[in-house]
Amino acid sequence: MASNLLFSVFSWRLGGSPNLMLRLQDKVALVTGAASGIGQATALRFAAEGACVVAVDLNETAMHETVTQIEADGGQAIAIAADVSAVMDVQRAIKVGIDHWNRLDIVFNGVGISGRRWGDGPVDECTEEAWDRVLALNLTSMFLVCKYAVQAMLKSGGGSIVNLSSVLGMVGGDVDFATHAYAASKGGIIALSRSMAVTYAPKNIRVNVIAPGLIATPMSARAQSDAHILERLTRLQPLTGGMGTPEDIAAAAAYLASDDARFVTGLVLTVDGGWTAQ
Repeated sequence: MASNLLFSVFSWRLGGSPNLMLRLQDKVALVTGAASGIGQATALRFAAEGACVVAVDLNETAMHETVTQIEADGGQAIAIAADVSAVMDVQRAIKVGIDHWNRLDIVFNGVGISGRRWGDGPVDECTEEAWDRVLALNLTSMFLVCKYAVQAMLKSGGGSIVNLSSVLGMVGGDVDFATHAYAASKGGIIALSRSMAVTYAPKNIRVNVIAPGLIATPMSARAQSDAHILERLTRLQPLTGGMGTPEDIAAAAAYLASDDARFVTGLVLTVDGGWTAQ
């Protein structure tokens, strides 16, 4: 009865999908960036599919709201406030999660920033501050989480890592999307992830990437209020002619994290409404 109730509640929250499964039952999943946007949607989706969620974010108040939401619907989650660009915070977050549930099966690396406020832009204009901040938060943080998560997974016999990149890590952005520190960080995520996939495949650790197009999150607020960019979406993302949702990315992450993708590693899965198909 309880499992049926949990299924119904989360099915409604995720758009009434009748196909939601408990593919992550009894798995322990660490989700970074769990306070909002794609990270929050992924934490909710993982919990809906049965995972015990270790929610990690620097925004402690909002992250606790995510955990409260999961628990109110019958799921299991703990919150850990951490700066994932700081090695000691990353080590602590992973240790606390493992100490709480005795294992780590899944990692979703969802932390990321736009560096526009610090001066990210075309390379001739990009400030050194923006470059350093964006690379630290978007790429170094992912390296650190992967480093210590892989150490744990090697001891426990395997796991699944899903890293969040962007279409701008795959294709060049024109004047509307010319943030070169951001693009470099997202391209680095793809290269890091594919290298990890090859190295750790014999150890039963899968590493995959999701490359979203424009998604309606707090980070894309500028684009959401720009009539020019919204008009361009009819061509950039022709499948819907609009932005995707955080739940679109969470659904892809749940697949890659689950045993349904047991033969999938090194994949860069574009969830972009057709952007990179053109």
